[in-house]
Amino acid sequence: MARPKRFTARSRGPQFRHNGQIRISPIRLIDQDENQLGIVPTQDALRMARDADLDLVEVAPNARPPVCRILDYGKWKYQQQKREDKSKSKSSQLKEVKIRTVKIGDHDLEIKVNRARKFLDDGHKVQFTLQYRGREMAHQDLGREILRKIQDTLADASKVEQDMRMQGRRVSMVLAPEKKDPEKLKKQREEEEAERREAEEPVIVKKRTLLPQRKSTEPEVVQTAASVKATPPAADDEPAPEDAEAKEAVSA
Repeated sequence: MARPKRFTARSRGPQFRHNGQIRISPIRLIDQDENQLGIVPTQDALRMARDADLDLVEVAPNARPPVCRILDYGKWKYQQQKREDKSKSKSSQLKEVKIRTVKIGDHDLEIKVNRARKFLDDGHKVQFTLQYRGREMAHQDLGREILRKIQDTLADASKVEQDMRMQGRRVSMVLAPEKKDPEKLKKQREEEEAERREAEEPVIVKKRTLLPQRKSTEPEVVQTAASVKATPPAADDEPAPEDAEAKEAVSA
């Protein structure tokens, strides 16, 4: 007949030798007031722990000689286990918040944003996934506006780890937890708002104003075609060769 298997309860957390379980002597001792007492025999350390109504716990068994402390073993073990559980619960995970349609109401969106904020406060990353349904694919800009609104709402507690990205009929983004100074965040928002307004303002081209020209006091000389013909040639001008030959022929 086969023997039934024995199930033993697994002990949680590391186990430390204490009191009579400590067989090595001498040890390096630290008392209940965090004072270094140096190397002492194990029996003397046990006597000091009993006199203080506390326990002698081996906290560094691999050291030579091993390090032991005088403390309340039950309370110290509880604190160690609580610290270990807290570190496990604080490990970062990726949480997903789904938005089924771009027609989501403001109240429903606020509920999802508050749930994402709780995840971020606990140290987790949050992935927002927005699903386009039917003809909503023709209005992808509406989905981007919703995710951009979520970014602005959670800007005080997060940073964008993965920007908006299309995957088939879905658009997603990932936010990572990050605590920010409210004053710096307010200043950053004001600067972004000023840049946005400046970009939206129409460009105004200023016309150059021309100064009025001064009127000349001298009389304006207007040359007409008749005056140009009547003007005699200058004395210095030499007659053309053809004109000189014509004059000689007439005189002959």
